Amino acid sequence: MRKTGTETDAELLRAIAAERDRRAFEELYRRYAPWLTARLRGRCADAGVVDDVVQETFLAVWRGSARYREDAPGGDAAGWLWRIGSRRLIDVLRGDGARGRLRQALARLRHRDEASAEDRVLAGVEHGDLAGALVRLSPELRAVLQATVIDGLTTREAAVLLDIPPGTVKTRALRARKQLREALA
Repeated sequence: MRKTGTETDAELLRAIAAERDRRAFEELYRRYAPWLTARLRGRCADAGVVDDVVQETFLAVWRGSARYREDAPGGDAAGWLWRIGSRRLIDVLRGDGARGRLRQALARLRHRDEASAEDRVLAGVEHGDLAGALVRLSPELRAVLQATVIDGLTTREAAVLLDIPPGTVKTRALRARKQLREALA
């Protein structure tokens, strides 16, 4: 592989898969590790867990256990890495049990005045009625919308991430959409 540093993400991923090209892997890591870390920290206050998940995500890429398909719907590298990382985070949180949930609850209390990156972006929209409608939703409804719409998680994955039953995720999603429809009508 050429050494220009201007390769596309797909070229880097092909070089990693076919040739186990260390330079291509390092470039991909440089491009996406900070972004993935920031996104995951919006979902988990434990920086150690997030760092482990980021490392596991890129390790799966290096080992080839995660297969990138350029022709897949939404086949961009960032989305692909986010799906791997978010699912690994869910697995870690699911495996942590009650102690992990307690740690998360305490971390949320400690950082409750700090808005997540997604909350700041949503609240920072200066024009349009959608921002106002989103701000008026309860935190529980916003969290479900964020998990299912913004992050693209399934109902089951959102339930694990938010530590609520899948039926509650569905109910809150319906209620949030109804309130947004009414606010925007």
